[in-house]
Amino acid sequence: MTVLVYDDDILVASSRLDLIQELKTFLDNTFKIKDLGALGYFLGIEASSTADGPNFCQRKYALEILEEAGFLGCKPTNTPMVHNLKLTHDGTPLADASCYRRLVGKLLYLTPTRPDISYSIQQLSQFVDNPTDQHLTVAHCVLRYIKKSPGQGLFYHANTNLQLKVFSDSD
Repeated sequence: MTVLVYDDDILVASSRLDLIQELKTFLDNTFKIKDLGALGYFLGIEASSTADGPNFCQRKYALEILEEAGFLGCKPTNTPMVHNLKLTHDGTPLADASCYRRLVGKLLYLTPTRPDISYSIQQLSQFVDNPTDQHLTVAHCVLRYIKKSPGQGLFYHANTNLQLKVFSDSD
């Protein structure tokens, strides 16, 4: 059983429904809780469940980021960052670094359901102290990548006999 607590919100997950019910009964007797039913939306993460398994994404949040940055109508791209790009402090410093910092912060909050952008955002976050026009250009590339599939997220297949196969090349 997994229990996630954030302020006055509690998320309980388990493969055994009887354990969940037992915990809910205990919490209700102790604290008088309100059961909101099956998971749908928690801390900005949208959850949906099918017979194949649960899916988690942040589509609404991704679209809000794109709208705020003015990238809803942009042309999408296939990669979040140019391959083998080494970011440096070269370039023209931004006149207002707060917009860059805010954008990178918002993108960081998107990474739990979008591991595909984690490396790019980690690289961009190293330059929040003194961002340049080059860093902002890369951040805009990440936005165009998100535009391609704002509802992309994590899917966990219900068939536990499947093995997870992963390849990673992060130079």
